[in-house]
Amino acid sequence: MSNSVLISELAWTEYEKRLAGGRTPVLIPVGALEQHGPHLPLNCDTVIPTAVCVEAAKRIGALVAPPIEYGYKSQPRSGGGNHFPGTTSLDGHTLVLMTRDIIREFARHGVRKIAIVVGHTENLMFTTEACDLAIRDLKAQGITDMKIIHMGYWEFMTEATMHKVFPDGFPSWNLEHAGVMETSVMLHLRNSLVDFDQVPKHAPADFPPYDIHPVEPHRIPASGALSSGQTATAEKGKYMFDEYVESIAAALTKEFAL
Repeated sequence: MSNSVLISELAWTEYEKRLAGGRTPVLIPVGALEQHGPHLPLNCDTVIPTAVCVEAAKRIGALVAPPIEYGYKSQPRSGGGNHFPGTTSLDGHTLVLMTRDIIREFARHGVRKIAIVVGHTENLMFTTEACDLAIRDLKAQGITDMKIIHMGYWEFMTEATMHKVFPDGFPSWNLEHAGVMETSVMLHLRNSLVDFDQVPKHAPADFPPYDIHPVEPHRIPASGALSSGQTATAEKGKYMFDEYVESIAAALTKEFAL
């Protein structure tokens, strides 16, 4: 019998056993395949929330679904833009329908506690829509006891940690794309995938408070990073990662009454 928290590694019989009673939460990481500068891999937005989900699941007796590894189109002011090679994106309605279908399938299995853990800012409103549509669909089928917790993992950083990681000031979550936080957490989780010698040294991007369509690539740093990760360390990464896991596990324990 597998002790794994990963649904994909379980036999169906073990999976059915783990779900008996409807109390076992299922955590669904939703990431992206998106450029993260010349120093980080394309799968940062999937690696980090998946790792957070796995460690949180171990603490609270949950299971982790295979991640959704493609996300909504990268936006210039939060991800550098969809024009970079390697960035491979979904239309919004595709992500909505995929996420809605996955939620409905888990409900069919008997799951009644689901957490959507987003790792790519641009996904948030589309996964919100997916949750809303899935709940509406399930209610129409007579399933009224489903509860979905929806989150971006980075929002669980406390002010104390913020000051510790960004002693010279925090640029903003949007400008943190491929910056100190993601570089640090990837150094902690997957050091072999980080080429620290290639970390950009330029100042944070300076965008106007509006978007332009079609996108004008010359307005975006050529590196793809929206701020520098030069002050990133594996120690900072562990500090942030541990806080994400502890805080998210606590939130799920509270909301799911585990």
